[in-house]
Amino acid sequence: MTLTPDMSQTLKEHIGELRSKWGWFVALGIVMLIVGVIALGNLLLATVASVYLVGFMMLIAGGFEIVQAFGVKSWGGFFWWLLGGLLYAIGGIIAFTNPLLASAVLTLLLAASLVASGVVRAWIGYKHWSAKGSGWIITAAIITALCGLVIAIGWPTNSLWVLGMFLAIDMIFQGWTAIALGFALKSGS
Repeated sequence: MTLTPDMSQTLKEHIGELRSKWGWFVALGIVMLIVGVIALGNLLLATVASVYLVGFMMLIAGGFEIVQAFGVKSWGGFFWWLLGGLLYAIGGIIAFTNPLLASAVLTLLLAASLVASGVVRAWIGYKHWSAKGSGWIITAAIITALCGLVIAIGWPTNSLWVLGMFLAIDMIFQGWTAIALGFALKSGS
């Protein structure tokens, strides 16, 4: 994509506006970094927190789908919308009433999605072998699939800490990214 002069000027204006807020990015990054380190120190608590977050989102989504079911009654799909909303809500309730069971299910789903994603990306890389960079795609895909297999092999025991570890690592990297962005904005890079 080529930036037109108008797009380039708009981008510069937006970055200029963000420069004055560089301290907020650094502060957010520090908070995320601290929370990530705390989560890394107590992976079980971080796992339960992530399960509660997923449960909360499922309750909200289930409620909206149930309301949607009554809004689309005339479409003939009322039962399916209602069933989908109820299943979401039940999943959310289970996450709150039995977070360890929910973490086991979510960990198994994570393992399966990592394996599936790795296999699909490896296949795509293989199909485009002649393209530059396809070896990197295949390498990353193999690592992703192996991570999924490692999680699956350790399941269900590792379901007490895997989700918390992913959350903690994500928070730490997001924190460092926000800090780096803040200082880059400050320096004008």
